[in-house]
Amino acid sequence: MTKKYLKEKSNYDKVPVIEISKMQQEIFQRWPAIANQVLNYLNSNDKSNGVIAIECYHGVADSLIVEQLQRYLPGIYTYSVDSFKTESEIQQIIYPDVTDDEVFGFITRLTINDYFDKNKLAAARRQTELLKDQEQLVIVYGTGASLIYPNADCIVFLDMARWEIQQRFRRDEISNLGLNNPQTQTSLQYKQAFFVDWRVCDKHKKELFEKINYIVDVNATAEPKMLKFDTYRKALELAVTRPFRVVPLFDPGTWGGQWMKEYCDLDRTAVNYAWGFDCVPEENSLLLQFGNINFETPCINLVFLESRKLLGQVVQARFGDEFPIRFDFLDTMDGGNLSLQVHPTTEYIQEKFGMHYTQDESYYILDAEPDAAVYLGTKNGTKPEEMILALQNAQTEGSVFETEKYINKWPVKKHDHILIPAGTIHCSGANNLILEISATPFIFTFKLYDWGRLGLDGRPRPINIKHGEAVIDWSRETDFVKKELINTFSTIETGDGWTETKTGLHKREFIETRVHEFSVKIIHHTNDSVNVLNLVEGREAIVESPDNCFEPYVIHYAETFIIPEAVKTYSIRPYGESEGHTCKTIKAFIRTHA
Repeated sequence: MTKKYLKEKSNYDKVPVIEISKMQQEIFQRWPAIANQVLNYLNSNDKSNGVIAIECYHGVADSLIVEQLQRYLPGIYTYSVDSFKTESEIQQIIYPDVTDDEVFGFITRLTINDYFDKNKLAAARRQTELLKDQEQLVIVYGTGASLIYPNADCIVFLDMARWEIQQRFRRDEISNLGLNNPQTQTSLQYKQAFFVDWRVCDKHKKELFEKINYIVDVNATAEPKMLKFDTYRKALELAVTRPFRVVPLFDPGTWGGQWMKEYCDLDRTAVNYAWGFDCVPEENSLLLQFGNINFETPCINLVFLESRKLLGQVVQARFGDEFPIRFDFLDTMDGGNLSLQVHPTTEYIQEKFGMHYTQDESYYILDAEPDAAVYLGTKNGTKPEEMILALQNAQTEGSVFETEKYINKWPVKKHDHILIPAGTIHCSGANNLILEISATPFIFTFKLYDWGRLGLDGRPRPINIKHGEAVIDWSRETDFVKKELINTFSTIETGDGWTETKTGLHKREFIETRVHEFSVKIIHHTNDSVNVLNLVEGREAIVESPDNCFEPYVIHYAETFIIPEAVKTYSIRPYGESEGHTCKTIKAFIRTHA
């Protein structure tokens, strides 16, 4: 039964938008209007019998979309997939990156060009030229459509967020890129998409940004929305001049809890919610609001197109067009322990998986019951070979791993901050609400012990003792953890009605965090890095520009929000129900100064 953690009505905004009110006339809704606008574009450029390349990201509902396009956009249709290599050939080229591992692969270096059969591609180009010469309107559809006819008269890009793709995997609705495998186990489809499909499609999308004429939101296939790409670019340029939030996502898990149901106002009939993804730009969406119409777009597009203004020059020089900070919730209130786990070291993740940096992280305790605890680091004097053998026996024989014989269990309370540099064994215990602040490579968790549980799909969750053994830092023992990883708070500065406290992260981690406690307006500076914040105490606060460079922005308890580096200076103060009271934020940014 759901525990009533929340005393007041939830004010958490599940549908945050970025208002683009001045451009509302530029958006086209549903397939008839979309097709009509594309035809008008061709006619206005004397290309009524030209070639339209309809590019799409992996995971769109191709058959449903083509059915609508053929109805409202008559012409001769050809398909990029017809020029792909055979499925067996594609499986052969992706195998080194997909591997036989149940969870992990290697970040691919393939491009969309590698999926095409050269002879088929050449034949498709000749056929398209022939059809165009016969004064026919030709529509080339599918991922890589613009490779069939590089000089297309109009390029339309159908885009969608990775999270929606994951839901379609779960519903057995879609296949991996170039394959027909909708019935494949969801976790294996996701792995292939993470290491191969999305990397290939992102590279291709970025190459097309200077050529696209229109972009279409097809997250809801029956209710598509289209923007001129110039309008879309202007909307994203506007987004990096102000605070904003991504659309949060929530998911159940075998250890999940009940807290988010209350505070985030979620479905009370759900079994639990384990994860709340409130700042993971690779998976979250943005909602660009044009009048009363919301255009949903992958947040990663903002990172691709506005990386320097969003991240800052110093951070962008280091991370390129990747967003390096992740905020998410781990809810174990009335739930269970997370798996006992460890994250790879930088050298290991680079060598084994092709990632540039690893998942250093921390647990900020947003809420906790009196018995809450985290497991962190090995106990003084632990013998590595003995512990590894005990983990292996638990995995192969089903025996109980005596966790507290080897691993420290630390009591925690609200507003504690636990630092977890890569290589440190850890997990949250039950009855915590964790605000996890970490670097972004979020798939790379080596589970060592899972308390004998099954996943929600009824299958044992994969255990990765071999990987874990290779990266455990055995020096992270009791004394080290107590001294360097638990509540390493130091006061930076105080003023009348406010205090700034440094809470981490560890010196081995590239993220810095500061807690600001305030009952008055407090000034912040981005200091050459994107800032990510969460209101960890107080019902609501307001973010303002000292120079009126953006409209005041109201945030609520537990909401994560992003301040682009280009904002430079901003203030936060208690607002509304919190006026006259003390609030707290935690702010994360990339260390850019010695």
